[in-house]
This record gives sequence, structure tokens and C-alpha cells, in this order.
Amino acid sequence: MTHAIQGVHCAAATPVTTDGAPNLTLFAAHCRALLDEGCHGIAMLGTTGEANSFGIRDRMALLEAAVDHGTPADALLPGTSTPAISDTVELTRHAVQAGAKGVVLLPPYYFKGVSDEGLFRFYARVIEGVGDDRLKVVLYHIPQVTQIPISHDLIDRLMSAFPGIVCAIKDSAGDIDNMKTLCARFPDLAVLAGADPLMLPLLQAGGAGCITATSNLRADALRVIWEGWNDPARTEQIEAAQARIDDWRGLTNAYVQLPTVKTMLARSRDDLGWLNMMPPLVDLTEAEQQSVWAQMARLGA
Repeated sequence: MTHAIQGVHCAAATPVTTDGAPNLTLFAAHCRALLDEGCHGIAMLGTTGEANSFGIRDRMALLEAAVDHGTPADALLPGTSTPAISDTVELTRHAVQAGAKGVVLLPPYYFKGVSDEGLFRFYARVIEGVGDDRLKVVLYHIPQVTQIPISHDLIDRLMSAFPGIVCAIKDSAGDIDNMKTLCARFPDLAVLAGADPLMLPLLQAGGAGCITATSNLRADALRVIWEGWNDPARTEQIEAAQARIDDWRGLTNAYVQLPTVKTMLARSRDDLGWLNMMPPLVDLTEAEQQSVWAQMARLGA
């Protein structure tokens, strides 16, 4: 099945200056490189992109910089959620008007133990507030971070109320059985893996691709799997690509993941500006950086 949103998407990291401002030039160059390396699209300003450490003006500026420096708007899937409905509407409307492929929407993540009714009202007010049929929503299920799961019944209700708008979900819970169940229950829903090693089994179950952190570094291997996962003649090539993805994903988790990804980008992009983090996250120690870079060399960076 062809979905409105499918393929290999990078959960793009966001470079910042030493004083915490988005490094727009470096980010725009990264976006262009990701497309060259095999990504179909860029899911900017998600968890890996430290989205919720930025104000809405900075988030808008990052999207505009990517487009102004040559990234097609319809390759972008910006994260636009905030706990405030008005800010979420503003960010989402900005993305739609810029021509983005869609937006990735976390549930409102401050209050815990909220009902599906409350979550439905949040999403409905955002969608109705934007009021644009061009809007495509990717729900973002990452309960280990938000502590707010997106239930199957809520998905059913949202797809029924907003057909063609609520069209995808990024599942970052790491539960392949849940993803397979989503594919079976909602064949029109584009189910996207949030963990690189799970894209292959998800594609085999009817999934639509991925939005992942390791694609900042190994989009090439993910694209090999996307292109050839169902071709028996390419089995050996797919297995090699999967092994490469697993190795690199494992390295991103050697320490705290986001600063580790940025440390790896500092080496792969040859720019130490990638080492800067937004508080409360901190960069790796020098010893940790050197260890990561040594392991990258062993993996054939």
C-alpha cells in the first residue's frame, strides 16, 4: 500500500551555538546532506532535535532556514507540539503554509493520567485551529518520555473525525508487536518505526518506513533496506545493511543518546559545533568523545 507519508525519515539533530541559538547554517547543510545520503524526508524538531528546548520563533526559523537553503519543503516533517494549544496551532499553521509534507504531534506532555477524551480534544482543537485541508498529522507515540500513550481507540476516533489529515503514527515505544497490530487494524495508517532496527520487520508487516535517530549517520543503509527489503535476490545485501544499522544504533546508545549522536555528527560532518547541547542535556566528556570516535573508526566511519 502507498501511504501519504512513507520512506526513510531522519529524526534530525539540531546544531546550536555555544550560547544556545540554533545554528541555522549548519542545520540547513545537514538537511541537504541527509537527502543526498538517502533520506526521503527529514523529521526535524523531534526528540533527537531537542525541539522542546526551543521557543516557537527559533523553531520557525529552523524550518525557514532549511527551505531557504535548498531543502524542499515537502521533504520536511517538523515537530510542532507544545503543551499550549495556541502555540501548537501557530507552529503547525506555519509548517503547513511553508509547504511541509506534514507535522509530527506529540500529545500534550505536562499533565499525566489524562483521558482519551482529553487527548482527542487537544488534537481536535489543533487541527480545527489550523483549519487547512493540506495538513497531514503524524501522531507521536513515545510513552517512555511523555508518560502519555496514544491508544488504538484514540487513533480510531481521530482518523474517523479527521480522515486524510490524521494519517500516520511514529511509534517510538520499541514494541514491534504494537506496530504490527497497528498495521493490521489501520491499513490506511502509515506506521513509522522510531527505532532503526525495527524498520525491516515493520515493513514486512505492512509498515510505511521510519523516523529514526541513526539515520543522521547511516541513512544509506536504511535506504538499502527500504529499496530492497522484499526482493529475495537482495537478501544478503539487506542482511548486511541491517547489521550495519544495528552496529551504529548500538553505538548511539553507548552513552546518553542525544549527545552521543551529536558527538558522532561532529566527526562525520567534521565540525565540532555539533558538540553543543541545549540544557538540561550536556555534552559527553572528552574521554567519552574519544571512545565514540574510536568506535566509529572501527565501524568504518
